[in-house]
Amino acid sequence: MKQEFKLTQENLDKLKDELEYLKTVRMQEVAEQIKEARSFGDLSENAEYDEAKNEQGKVASRIAELETIIANAVIISEDMYAKDEVSPGCRFKVLDLEFDEEEEYHFVGSQEADPMDGKISDESPFGKAVLGHKVGDIVDVVAPNETTVQFKITEIIK
Repeated sequence: MKQEFKLTQENLDKLKDELEYLKTVRMQEVAEQIKEARSFGDLSENAEYDEAKNEQGKVASRIAELETIIANAVIISEDMYAKDEVSPGCRFKVLDLEFDEEEEYHFVGSQEADPMDGKISDESPFGKAVLGHKVGDIVDVVAPNETTVQFKITEIIK
């Protein structure tokens, strides 16, 4: 079974732009670095050549990674779920019932997730727990330390 990468259209477009840059501009720059380093002579003791070849490998690896992600991308959109439930692409607010603190999150694709920046995906325990819930629902989230934390969904912004 092939792996799917859930992305917003915006993030997919960014990845395509990055891929195009790497294939055209960056690979050409690295090729020039290798060419220049070769002109310095003996390749066995040429640190510039080694560094340029390492960079070439990194760029090629990132290109391969991006091609895989793009080829297996699944676009997440708001119309995949009801308008009144937490779904990919939406922003929502929850009230932490233990600490009585409200927090806002943006439900994004797995490649965009950044919990420290309030971006979560359905691959996280929190994302899995809130997916499909509505305003007023109380959601139990099992934390990594096996404790259960309760959140109340207070607002959904589509």
